[in-house]
Amino acid sequence: MKIAVLRETAPGERRVAATPETVKKLIALGANVAVERGAGGLANIADQAFADSGASLGDRAATLNDADLLFGVQGPDPASLQGVKPGAWLAAGLNPFGERARVDAYAGLGVEALAMEFMPRITRAQSMDILSSQSNLAGYKAVLDAAAEYGRAFPMMMTAAGTVSAAKVFVMGVGVAGLQAIATARRLGAQVSATDVRPEVKEQIESLGAKAVFSDQLTASGTGGYAAELTDEQKAAQAELVSGHIAKQDIVITTALIPGRPAPRLVSDTQIATMRPGSVIVDLAVEAGGNVEGSVAGEVVEKHGVKIVGHKNVPSRLAADASALFARNLLNFVTAFWDKEQGKPVLDAEIGDAIRLTQGGKVVNARLLS
Repeated sequence: MKIAVLRETAPGERRVAATPETVKKLIALGANVAVERGAGGLANIADQAFADSGASLGDRAATLNDADLLFGVQGPDPASLQGVKPGAWLAAGLNPFGERARVDAYAGLGVEALAMEFMPRITRAQSMDILSSQSNLAGYKAVLDAAAEYGRAFPMMMTAAGTVSAAKVFVMGVGVAGLQAIATARRLGAQVSATDVRPEVKEQIESLGAKAVFSDQLTASGTGGYAAELTDEQKAAQAELVSGHIAKQDIVITTALIPGRPAPRLVSDTQIATMRPGSVIVDLAVEAGGNVEGSVAGEVVEKHGVKIVGHKNVPSRLAADASALFARNLLNFVTAFWDKEQGKPVLDAEIGDAIRLTQGGKVVNARLLS
């Protein structure tokens, strides 16, 4: 079986879907691995490191030639896959809801597209979950980005010249990214609080030493560990809950996402205006429409004296570590389903049906057909 590791071409994408470590382990399983030249350059992995691990190197055409499984971080442009073997698998983050036309094009090429972000959130799939591994880094980086923009210190400092108060950090949305943001802000010495619409995460917030800001009447737990979309009445109740709290915060980090829908609006312009000048908001959901009114994807803007940070593709800004984790997710995926007799991975229904978007020239995923 030949596995092809593609060089990413999306603007700003610095990650790569394999590392020398994972290449060695894939070869140990019995696979041949081909890496497109320059694939790891932006993640500080030289072509020679891949060659030393046993991979062959070539251009896109040579890498794709006769490949059975394609690895990518983001879904490649279908036009760049001309000549791909019909029935070849493509395992990557494919953004199925946002790039439906691209999914249709994969079907037209005869590719079996596997959306790794559709991996079910079950115990045995945790090591294959690209959303969790990348969100963990995004939550960490969000705090560092906030610290870089914030004009004051994070920890309390008691000096002969006087005391510097600890920064107050408020995390909105306590999934993987939110929990890491809480932990990172706490390590930097901030006074941290957090809120979510899922009551089951309250204990997790408190276990990290943060204050939970919750309303017992406001619950919106969805499937797969995600939050559900709020009703209009719930949105109003949530706004009332956080308005008084947000005005006292120095830094706000928002992380709320709902699969297949625009990001929920958590912070309004009116609420931003209540924060003191020099405060910072980091909107990790900016590429999905944004949690914060006025946030702009790819920019740091200022409103009412408050900086609103909207960096795109935050995990890619930690390319080396993000690549290492992403590559291990893919390695774990292949290893979990590797059939020694057939010399290739064979998916079961529970995970295969969840992540498979296309097969036999058609779109087959139930989430895209509903």
